[in-house]
Amino acid sequence: MSDRLDVHFPSGDVKCSAWLYLPDGGPAPVIVMAHGLGAVRGMRLDAYAQRFRDAGYACLVFDYRHFGDSDGQPRQLLDIGRQLDDWAAAIAYARTLECVDTNRIVLWGTSFGGGHVLVAAARDRDIAAVISQCPFTDGPASVLAMTPWNSLKVTARALRDAIGARFGKDPVMIATAGRPGSTALMASPDAEPGFLALVPEDAPFRNEVAARVALGVTFHVPGRKAAKVRCPILFGVCETDSVAPARATLRHARRAPHGEIKLYPEGHFDIYVGNAFERVVADQLRFLSTHVPVAPTDSTEHAA
Repeated sequence: MSDRLDVHFPSGDVKCSAWLYLPDGGPAPVIVMAHGLGAVRGMRLDAYAQRFRDAGYACLVFDYRHFGDSDGQPRQLLDIGRQLDDWAAAIAYARTLECVDTNRIVLWGTSFGGGHVLVAAARDRDIAAVISQCPFTDGPASVLAMTPWNSLKVTARALRDAIGARFGKDPVMIATAGRPGSTALMASPDAEPGFLALVPEDAPFRNEVAARVALGVTFHVPGRKAAKVRCPILFGVCETDSVAPARATLRHARRAPHGEIKLYPEGHFDIYVGNAFERVVADQLRFLSTHVPVAPTDSTEHAA
């Protein structure tokens, strides 16, 4: 069997591209996975998916519309509502697969995607478990983490883009990650080196998005949905996170009825590589084996 399969699924009027990892053996639980702000699946999600596959789980790893290998024009348009639609479409597609256990679907999201999975699981009560890694949970907290000057510059660029869009103009772009003092959505000292270090040479990646998203991010608080998610959630929180402040994330995580919290003494971009990655993956595999074991127990079979 191939290490992974290239598949596509419809989302609205476009097609999203995905990798499907299938373990040896019978139908296994499937983990639906996607990345964060302006990122694509090639930025280390394959490393996570391979570990999960080796442990016996299937994985569906997709690019959002407008990004990576997925369809959608204009390119690099980050629309929160459309990305949430892509999550719903990916889950619906996973449920059509005969080669997986469609009664046991896990959502895995990181950074901006870590907020999306909370919203998706609150909307879909049949999700078995959620892994929310270094999640963006609170727009106001993230905006306050920016310097006032950077926040002002980003807002001005976002308004230009939003006004231009109303008149059919091409998007005004903004860097996703940049140096401190630059006009970028993420401009902390670790943002540009940490973000760009995740990009492989062959990834269809651009370090920019349509600036209008900054207006939506400011008021986007997906962490509020944690209290409405009834399945187990593992929150992986970076204690020195410069993008998604840990304090706000912990406030939301503690309201999840079945939430578990793991703290890591790293920054937002550190846990994708090296020893931090190994610790994170080990914790996630322990969480999965407890709540969504590869071989279903009598209780999980009954619940399905």
